[in-house]
Amino acid sequence: MSVEVKVPSPGESVSEVEIASWLVADGDYVEKDQEIAEIDSDKATLALPAEESGVIKLIAEEGEAVEVGQVIATIDTDAAAPEGGSSAPKAESKAEEKKEEAPAPKAEAKEESKQSYATGSASPAAKKIIDEKGLDPSQITGTGRDGRITKDDAIKAEASMGTPSNAARPSSTSRMSSLRRKLAQRLVSVKNETAMLTTFNEVNMQPIFDLRKQYKEDFKEKHGVGLGFMSFFTLAVTRALKEFPQVNSMIDGDNLVSFDYADISIAVSGPKGLMVPVLRNAELMSFAGVEKDIKRLATKVRDGKITVDEMTGGTFTITNGGVFGSMLSTPIINPPQSAILGMHNIVERPVAENGQVVIRPVMYVALSYDHRIIDGRESVGFLVAVKEALENPAELLMNNDPKKALEL
Repeated sequence: MSVEVKVPSPGESVSEVEIASWLVADGDYVEKDQEIAEIDSDKATLALPAEESGVIKLIAEEGEAVEVGQVIATIDTDAAAPEGGSSAPKAESKAEEKKEEAPAPKAEAKEESKQSYATGSASPAAKKIIDEKGLDPSQITGTGRDGRITKDDAIKAEASMGTPSNAARPSSTSRMSSLRRKLAQRLVSVKNETAMLTTFNEVNMQPIFDLRKQYKEDFKEKHGVGLGFMSFFTLAVTRALKEFPQVNSMIDGDNLVSFDYADISIAVSGPKGLMVPVLRNAELMSFAGVEKDIKRLATKVRDGKITVDEMTGGTFTITNGGVFGSMLSTPIINPPQSAILGMHNIVERPVAENGQVVIRPVMYVALSYDHRIIDGRESVGFLVAVKEALENPAELLMNNDPKKALEL
């Protein structure tokens, strides 16, 4: 029996996806629930598992845009499994054989490249362009799976061949993922469609350092997660949003939508780029609740298991460029939200306290906001409120009872 592999829906409003990569080769024997492909939508990259065991026949190509529900492969469930299990490691064994062989002379390598092209290392669309334009396939660098020449490679090769200025200057070209292309469009639209401004301040992190030093071991032993900076920042933000609700609003056509809750998007770097999973009702969370939820979501991002629903619907975003060493930046608003808080690295700096110069760990913070609905008074006041809470967390975030707030 032949089972059709169809493109699943990654979420509402998504009608088209792109096959980012096939994780198996045509003719491989695949096991049920084995990941066979990675699919890019404009919101996330998702893994596609096999619904049944059998020999797979690939219909769609890598980089091809396909509609939700379209058949992209079939699985012959009547085919017997090869001895030793799945045949998926074929490519790996071939690679090992090549390693054992002595390197061939350049002329032979060129001949192998031509034979490879003739036996299918270029997609049908690419072959047509190569044949029509009389291009030399051995001079084209393929960006598809296993070096396969794609239609895009052939088009670019047609434009560049005959321009020797680039011949001695190697470069590589790869197609941006659907997620990255969508992100690029959104970032440009933010710059073009919002009146974005950024205000800055600095935070003396010493009080947080002192609290973490005193309670971090007990906190980790009790809750199984570390007491990080993100819980302090998240709770400082939810407190400030209550005081300045305009910052927790967004534009919907000619209307202003304000939220009585705080769903905080937390920017997390993953293998496929920056993702923004959402902490739902963060205003109701404790320090332990925030740390546990951030760890859970960050793990799903890094494992590629985050869902579209877990990344949509945030009302405010926090991003931490400090983990990469950034001292100061102007973060871009995450649409349709109206503001984003940027954290940065912590550096020991001279600070004046009570007429004395002392060394303190200082972080610069930035708030980018949409000036169409947030005025300077609200933006500056909001950031000052965040600063005040971070510099006096025991009183303003813990009600003068750190042990109770940390549930120790």
